[in-house]
Amino acid sequence: MTLKIHAAMRVYVMAMLLLPGWVCPVAAQSAQKSIRLIEPEEDSRFNPGTNILLRAVIGTEQADLRQVEFLADGQLIGVVSNRPYSTTWSNVSAGTYQIMARAIPATGAALESDTVHVRVYNSRLTFGLDRIPLLEKIKFFDIPLWQYCASLLYIFLAFYVSKFLDFLTRVWLKRWATRTATRFDDLLLDLLNGPTKIIAFVIFLRIGLEVFSWPVLVRNFLGKSFTIIVALSLTYTVLKFIDLVMGYWKDRTKAEVDRAFDEQLFPIIRKSLKVFVVVVGVLVTLDNIGVNITAAIASLSIGGLAVGLAAQDTLANLFGAVAVFVDKPFRIGDYIELDGAKGNVESIGLRSTRLRHPDGHLITVPNKTMGNSTITNVTRRPRIKTELNLGLTYETPTEKVRQAVAILQEIYNAHKMTSELLLSFNRFADSSLNISVIHWWEGTDYKAYLAGMQEMNLAIKERFDAEGINFAFPSRTLYVKQDSEWRMSKAEHQETAVPPSN
Repeated sequence: MTLKIHAAMRVYVMAMLLLPGWVCPVAAQSAQKSIRLIEPEEDSRFNPGTNILLRAVIGTEQADLRQVEFLADGQLIGVVSNRPYSTTWSNVSAGTYQIMARAIPATGAALESDTVHVRVYNSRLTFGLDRIPLLEKIKFFDIPLWQYCASLLYIFLAFYVSKFLDFLTRVWLKRWATRTATRFDDLLLDLLNGPTKIIAFVIFLRIGLEVFSWPVLVRNFLGKSFTIIVALSLTYTVLKFIDLVMGYWKDRTKAEVDRAFDEQLFPIIRKSLKVFVVVVGVLVTLDNIGVNITAAIASLSIGGLAVGLAAQDTLANLFGAVAVFVDKPFRIGDYIELDGAKGNVESIGLRSTRLRHPDGHLITVPNKTMGNSTITNVTRRPRIKTELNLGLTYETPTEKVRQAVAILQEIYNAHKMTSELLLSFNRFADSSLNISVIHWWEGTDYKAYLAGMQEMNLAIKERFDAEGINFAFPSRTLYVKQDSEWRMSKAEHQETAVPPSN
């Protein structure tokens, strides 16, 4: 019995020496402060953008507790200094997180709680599949089966929604568009037929793939890829819309002169708009995939300034062309006059405008000159004014002058293209009795005007010839006075003249 007691004592002493933490440390640890995370619970699930409540409890209160920190994957997400030890983690993005609480005393080491795993879904629309225990339990490559099922549903939705939109645009909306008088809605439906299906398919496909708990790198790659595809589709749609509008505008141009002018205007506007859309589309796409475009915009600004300074004349001509295209002071084929040049407009380019002089010479005028000059568009006058003077000889009797005025009145009033006739025997010229004729030709076609003037002039000549009325022409009558004394003096001079010696 004594040996057994001694043996037990030796075992107890050895245990106290070798395992000091079994008894005394347990008692000491129970007196220390402990921390526990009670919200969120283990394996909690949240929708994207949810505010997650974080709450911790402290085992035994100590006066030296400074603050309680909440961490997600080692990153600080909240700090609380007073009871209750709770805060909110706002706008949480999709992913799986390890959350813990840490108590920071004024002195001594910090205490940490156990880690709690939470999951934030990429999509709110899971069709309730994540609530089925069997689909959550079965996993492939550490991904629950419900995520595969939800993704397949979204892929089917993407396919059938795109097919439905195709049917909607090709059949139902097309049938409605054929009932309208305008062609614009038909062209618009043809434009939307392709890109609408692509955008709808990509959006649903993206939602379906984002249901997966992809790694961060894969998720970022997929997000950027889908953003680029949607941006390309939208840019393509806008570019086709520009072609649609420009074509519709061009078809509405009926006049041949306007069509000739717009044949040069439309390509310039179309190319400028497309370049602008592509540049904006690229910048917006780069910004949405996380590229800092501030430096690119600054570089473009500096480069644009340098190009502008180096090509001032070229830009001035370009802006002059834009002013001509927008303001339309003349059209192709118009006869114009400006400082130092005149002729019919043959073409309008980005740098210059070409005129055909009446002599046949081709004149090239820089567009900046066109923008800064006073342009007289002879063709654009609503009617042609004619001023002429008919001169009768001074031998014409007064009655014949009255008859000439009456003949002119009759001929000009009889022509259907003349108006506002003014006739008057207005003055005695140096070599004629002047009759002033002013009238308007109601038209702008210069060839027709010349033909009409010829017709009336021939009629005037025939009537004047028949009535014996003569036209005057510039003439001068010289009257010579014969002086007898001058003739006698001349004769005497000739008689007394000495002949030259041989």
